[in-house]
Amino acid sequence: MVETFDVSITPYGLTRRTFVYLPDDWQASGKKYPVLYMFDGHNLFFDSTATYGTCWGLKEYCDAHPNWIIAAPECNHEGNKRLEEYCPYQSDWFGGITGTGHEYMEWLTKEFKPMMDKRYPTLPGRANTAIGGSSMGGLMSLYAITAYNKVFSKAACLSPSVRLCMPELRQEIANATIHPGTRVYLSWGEKESDKPGALGEYTANALEVCRALLGKGAAVDPYMQPDGTHCEACWAKQVPACMDFLFGGKYE
Repeated sequence: MVETFDVSITPYGLTRRTFVYLPDDWQASGKKYPVLYMFDGHNLFFDSTATYGTCWGLKEYCDAHPNWIIAAPECNHEGNKRLEEYCPYQSDWFGGITGTGHEYMEWLTKEFKPMMDKRYPTLPGRANTAIGGSSMGGLMSLYAITAYNKVFSKAACLSPSVRLCMPELRQEIANATIHPGTRVYLSWGEKESDKPGALGEYTANALEVCRALLGKGAAVDPYMQPDGTHCEACWAKQVPACMDFLFGGKYE
């Protein structure tokens, strides 16, 4: 089942719809569950709420594998606000982005996560706390697993927009303390862009990030999706392999 309700994102003074996936018997089972925090909650569970009419199909997948809770606030759809919220640094892309990703992650880890832990039967420790997203959400997931590694042990980073801020991300990883048990799934599509040389850039950036994380002791699964493009339908196809890697092969 998927619950929806509004939460207050205090750094922005905004109310935002949040989607929370729960196993159907979560109240009766007496179990506690790992939690995957995700970005762009509106794109994950229902085609009817997805920006481009196709979601990740996470409800159907999780109904067949009811082993966790997924908590996912919707993004800000106003102008470039999504880019600002989901960028942890300043960037010259798209006419200039004043990134507030740090403020967003402070809210998520210090207000939203404690609220989820109080409201639902979660396993709140680092070993059972993951973060994930795609595109700008994938970038934020990379930032989170690096800068907030004491909170998150796992990250799903699908088609992360690392080219917006590679120098800053490179330095972030170099300075980071990556704790044992860190697992990162990082993917990009073979056809992310039709611009000449773009695949080489995507691949080089992704592999650089993977090598840097491996050098810090993380377990990393890099995956270039054949014929993959920058869309929810492609990311949906990666869900089983991604979940399997992050959660240690428990949920095939």
